[in-house]
Amino acid sequence: MSPYTDAKIEESLESLPGWSQEGEAIVKTFQFADFRTALNFINRAAGPIEEMDHHPEWTNVYNRVDIRLSSHDVGGVTGRDIQLATVLERVADATI
Repeated sequence: MSPYTDAKIEESLESLPGWSQEGEAIVKTFQFADFRTALNFINRAAGPIEEMDHHPEWTNVYNRVDIRLSSHDVGGVTGRDIQLATVLERVADATI
């Protein structure tokens, strides 16, 4: 698996609102109503993330979850990152 080019990343992010490229990763901040809802998102996302065996870097502060996705084994963004971002969007939509 090869890392995506900047053009391919940009094209892939067109269908993922709020996601952007930051160096060799894609990032997004999800904001929820409160801490409990943010934590619910994290817990709901854990199952699909584990099934994909592709774990994000993320932090949680109160109602905010900051996510950074990169395929470290190839040193950049790949289709796996785009796929996980898509899954996280679905989980966030179901959490709100």
